[in-house]
Amino acid sequence: MNDHLNNGSNGNPLNSSNLQLTTIVIHLVLHKGRKVIGLNFPINLKLQSILQIEADAKWSNTLRIWYIPYNKDAYKKLLTAIEGKATIVKETDSQETNTPEITSKESISQPTKPNQSADRFLKPVSTATAVNTPNIVSIENQEALRMMKEKLVLKGYSPNTLRTYMSEMMVFTSTLSKVAAHSLTTERVKDYLLYCHVQLNLSENTIHSRMNALKFYYEQVLGREKFFWEIPRPKKPYLLPNFFNQDEIVAILNGTVNIKHKAMLMLAYSSGLRVSEVIAIKTYNIDSKRMCIKIEQAKGKKDRMVALSPVLLVMLREYCKEFMPKKDGYLFEGQNEGLPYGIRSLQEVLTAAKQRAGILKPGSIHALRHSFATHLVDRGTDVTIIQKLMGHNDLKTTMRYLHISNKDLLKIISPLDNLILE
Repeated sequence: MNDHLNNGSNGNPLNSSNLQLTTIVIHLVLHKGRKVIGLNFPINLKLQSILQIEADAKWSNTLRIWYIPYNKDAYKKLLTAIEGKATIVKETDSQETNTPEITSKESISQPTKPNQSADRFLKPVSTATAVNTPNIVSIENQEALRMMKEKLVLKGYSPNTLRTYMSEMMVFTSTLSKVAAHSLTTERVKDYLLYCHVQLNLSENTIHSRMNALKFYYEQVLGREKFFWEIPRPKKPYLLPNFFNQDEIVAILNGTVNIKHKAMLMLAYSSGLRVSEVIAIKTYNIDSKRMCIKIEQAKGKKDRMVALSPVLLVMLREYCKEFMPKKDGYLFEGQNEGLPYGIRSLQEVLTAAKQRAGILKPGSIHALRHSFATHLVDRGTDVTIIQKLMGHNDLKTTMRYLHISNKDLLKIISPLDNLILE
């Protein structure tokens, strides 16, 4: 496969300008006698967590805004962190900007103070009252966030896990206001989780995610062993995976005209890959001699080998002739040279293909992975082989596909059919 690849231009990812993204208004402000780039946006704790973790944004208690240093590197880091999540608007002209720096023509202004009113779980809250989460973390808990991030990095947690845990911890500490997180007892944490259940009406999965983050902080960061033993976890609903039947897969692929988009969708389905694995594939990971693909450092930091479909190989060769990806780079590059194709853009590719095919069934790129496993089960493939191809640690995870396969269902004659036949 590598013999067919040459250095060349980038691909053209799906234009995502029509997505409803959070708008960040940037402007120059003076902070402690120096220029910084102020960031004004609606209250959005998830976005704040991303800015704090990935763009090194800081909160100014005096100006009441988030800000980053006034230089090109900090601005580029900001653009990378918010890609697909928010858009940048200059305060002076209210137009989207892609420039890597702030020009000297922009005025230095004072930001508007955000609304900080909130009902906290430490006070009685009426069920009829709308609950707004505060958007800043007090000085008392900023050290807790720093210690938690440091511990996550030292233990080698993945960027996604780090982002999720820090986001959940940020919501928690924001709700606490000036109450120090390290001072809470198990009972007080129970009160907070009850507040999440009753007042916020969060889903079971969100509660589990929040509990995992808090458990890490209290047991791993603070060293309080068995801190969560007395706190019950909500029962997760048993949900069958979303998947497409073979006719729908054909319709999706036929409805995808762009050869790059089609190659990515075919790769996801033919090898059962996660969306993060599709975009992370390097050109040299495709081994056409042994007809296999090496998946490097996937979920759980595990490498694995998957089969290379002969049909996919033909498509990849056609794709490489047109787009000529670099031999030592990503197989599917995004708009920026040297960077992979965006996850959100690929999800939008599938959404557009489903619309063209008239498919109303819910399902993202991950549904292609579920379809791969389900169709293998339908064909009688051993479940342990599917487990290895999917990269599952636990066989129970793979066994889910037995419940959605129609291999055994086709052998069953409905009592209604018997009545008609008789």
